Amino acid sequence: MKAPEAEGQTPAVKATQDRTERQRRLASIAQSIALPVAWVLVIITFGIVNPGTFLSGRNFSTIFGSQAVLVVVALGELLPLTAGDFDISVGFNLNLASVIVAVLNTEHGWPVGATILVALAAGAVIGIVNGALVVLFGIDSFVVTLGTGTLVSGVILVVSRSLIFSGISKSLTDAVIGKRFLGIPIGFYYGLVLCILLWYFFEYTPVGRRMLFVGRGRNVSRLSGISVERMRWGAFVASGVIAAFAGVLYAGNTGGADPSSGANFLLPAMAAAFLGATTIRPGRFNAWGTIVAVYFLVTGITGLQLLGAQSYIQQLFYGGALIVAVVLSQLSKRGEMLEEK
Repeated sequence: MKAPEAEGQTPAVKATQDRTERQRRLASIAQSIALPVAWVLVIITFGIVNPGTFLSGRNFSTIFGSQAVLVVVALGELLPLTAGDFDISVGFNLNLASVIVAVLNTEHGWPVGATILVALAAGAVIGIVNGALVVLFGIDSFVVTLGTGTLVSGVILVVSRSLIFSGISKSLTDAVIGKRFLGIPIGFYYGLVLCILLWYFFEYTPVGRRMLFVGRGRNVSRLSGISVERMRWGAFVASGVIAAFAGVLYAGNTGGADPSSGANFLLPAMAAAFLGATTIRPGRFNAWGTIVAVYFLVTGITGLQLLGAQSYIQQLFYGGALIVAVVLSQLSKRGEMLEEK
């Protein structure tokens, strides 16, 4: 049996390394659960301050059931972000889908199923165009999707004639908010199922793992034989379809469509995606972190509004959260890179 000195490592050095490794693991665990713990503390705080209203079953049902659209569009945003791109068009894509469903169903009498297929197809087309401009022409994704989003907003005004629609078929509203499970509207579970699917996709499928690899380093990915362009393009298409699905949920949630509502989802979706990258799997955009971030943010906003805060608190909360989240996610990525070195 070799002595520790013969291996070039004294007992004191080994003990120091073990202690450092334990501290690193504890720090990683603390960072992973920080946001869920903060969410629980927010609930406890508002529960103490305003127990009668905030801790009611009706309030929690509203919190969970009202965010289905935001959860879905934020999860859709994860795909291009994971591949290293931005998709600023998701809000407008959502808006177009809701308008398509409303116009075809209320004005032209189309069945809901057919309108949904058209809306999803429109989302896929937007994703294809975004991917083509970014991948084939090498244009920055932020610029491309900002431009296509603005273009889509014009299309929305043409299709809707700048009108607000109502009276969408009850079959769609029933499928989104008309039924409940465990006291929570069924729309919540659409977001939960999508979260599970994306988690499985990134953790256990070869394509999902390749997309993560592409986001970490495109040149290294190319040298490893990964089709970087295909991964990025596919991320845009998937994001477009998921954003359109969020638009379908919005139409079902409101029973209509407003041609100016989609842009309101962009900032909250980005805030949730980046804040989610600081928890569960710190330094990585991840589905569970995103859904926790959505409900952490809406819980804080709801609690403040119940205490009498003005409506602008929502913009302040989301804007501040986005700034903090971007800073923390970058710090997490740098920490990961230092650990790998």
